[in-house]
Parts: sequence; C-alpha cells; structure tokens
Amino acid sequence: MNFAASYIDAVKDQTNRTLWSLNNVIDSIPDAYWDKLYCDMPLWKHIYHTLHSLDMWYINPLSYVEPEFHTEGLNDLDIATNGYLSRALLKDYYNKVKEKITVYLQNLKDEKLLECPDKCPYTRFHLILAQHRHLDMHIGMIMGYIIAGENLWPRILGLQSEFPEGDYSLYF
Repeated sequence: MNFAASYIDAVKDQTNRTLWSLNNVIDSIPDAYWDKLYCDMPLWKHIYHTLHSLDMWYINPLSYVEPEFHTEGLNDLDIATNGYLSRALLKDYYNKVKEKITVYLQNLKDEKLLECPDKCPYTRFHLILAQHRHLDMHIGMIMGYIIAGENLWPRILGLQSEFPEGDYSLYF
C-alpha cells in the first residue's frame, strides 16, 4: 500500500473512503426504514442533513447555493418539516456533492489548506476536518439504526481496505 505523499493526498484518500462508506451505508438502508422516525425525524431527513452539511461546509459555507429542492428547515434535525425526499433524489444529490468535492480536491494544493476561502473565517483544512467529524458521527448513527434493527453491519472502508469492485456485499 502506498501512503500519501502530501497532506492533500491524505485528505483525498480519506475523503474518498468516507464518501464511499457513506454511499454504502445509504444503500444499506432497508426501504422500510426510509420513513421510520429516529429522534423524531424520518431517516431520509438524517441522510439529507448529512449530505446538506457536507455540501455546504466542505468547501465554503459563505458561497454556498442551496439545492433546487431545498426548503426552509429541511436540513435541520430540530425542525419538523412536511414533505418527503426519495432515495433516488438523495442518491442523485450524493453524486452531485461527491463530484463537486472531487473537482475541488483535484485543484487543491497543500499550501492552500491553511488559507481561508473567500470571506470565510475558517481555513480549508478546518472545514474539511469538521466535515469528516460530522460525517463520521452521522454515518455511525445511521449504521447503528441498521445494526439494531437488522443485525447487519454495513460495510465501510478502513485505512487499508481496498475499494470493492463489481458485486460485493453491502454488509460485513
């Protein structure tokens, strides 16, 4: 296994592993759980909250544009909202967020990590680390719902795990 040669290489590797894991956890959610309430919110809203935060905060929250389907409070796990977001819509949103972050990281160099994006009080590295913390927390919560209900452990990627190719089990 080759180890990262720069800070940004490590950030790219860990971001790719975390995004793969998030996608697999989303795929692991049984359909019957999509509308099930956890902490008074449907599971789909937990997914949207996680993706929305990643989309907003990973690059620069001050230049963020809401997705076209967003409504006031839809991302807030403390506010009940009307409506429903389908798995297909959230998978599409996941793919757009992943692509946006991938392009961003392709153009980022080590020396830029400790600089603040335009008008933002946080460095790029701070924003990235904060989103990894946030992602790990929500991935773990969602995994816990699946494990408790189905006794199945969704597959995630560790530091030395190979990225699965072709058909693979969603679970360990």
